Amino acid sequence: MGWIWKSLNSSIGKKLVMAVTGVCLLLFLIIHLINNLTLYAGPALFDAVVKNLDSIKPLIRVIEVILLLIFILHIINGIRLWIENKKARPVNYAVNGSSQNSNVFSRTAFLTGSIVFIFLVIHLRTLWVAFNLGGDYSELMADHQYFQIVSSVFQNPFYSIFYVIAVGLLGFHLNHGFQSAFQTFGWNNNKYFPFIKKLGLIYTLIMVIGFASIPIYFLFFFGGK
Repeated sequence: MGWIWKSLNSSIGKKLVMAVTGVCLLLFLIIHLINNLTLYAGPALFDAVVKNLDSIKPLIRVIEVILLLIFILHIINGIRLWIENKKARPVNYAVNGSSQNSNVFSRTAFLTGSIVFIFLVIHLRTLWVAFNLGGDYSELMADHQYFQIVSSVFQNPFYSIFYVIAVGLLGFHLNHGFQSAFQTFGWNNNKYFPFIKKLGLIYTLIMVIGFASIPIYFLFFFGGK
């Protein structure tokens, strides 16, 4: 088993772990967005979807633990690769050629990833706690009024604006991650990579517009505003 650990602990191994965990998170976001978009259908459908998920809570808990492990692996390896890159180039050159060798998405990947992590913690503290533990919304959760919980949260302008900004930054991270994952898998030749870049951009736009539209809707249009 030592050779497995040694392989995963190498630079290539870390990139492979980043790619695999990244693809898992990309797939999770698709499912999460589909569930969230049922909010536009009104409380009946959204509450029913959440109730159905609540009926298989043991399975959901297992999935949440797996997702947590994926997040942890992704974050740890991202930090380790960032540190390795810094050590590899300890001197700031008088003429910085990074803009010629990389794009804005790759250069800001660590920063956007850090901000997205902070947003994730706040998001879980707000909605995951409300849906599972009640918190400030214990009465609504007791009556399974999940739609009302979401609408109440997103009618807070500070939270909604922060959410939209964080989703925008997530877009930068997703676009870089999408391309990097396929590069790690070896799909970076001239024949396929232009298509991968376009597909990554389309995916990113769908995720950003889809997630950002929800707080905008509740903040500015919900309830006949």
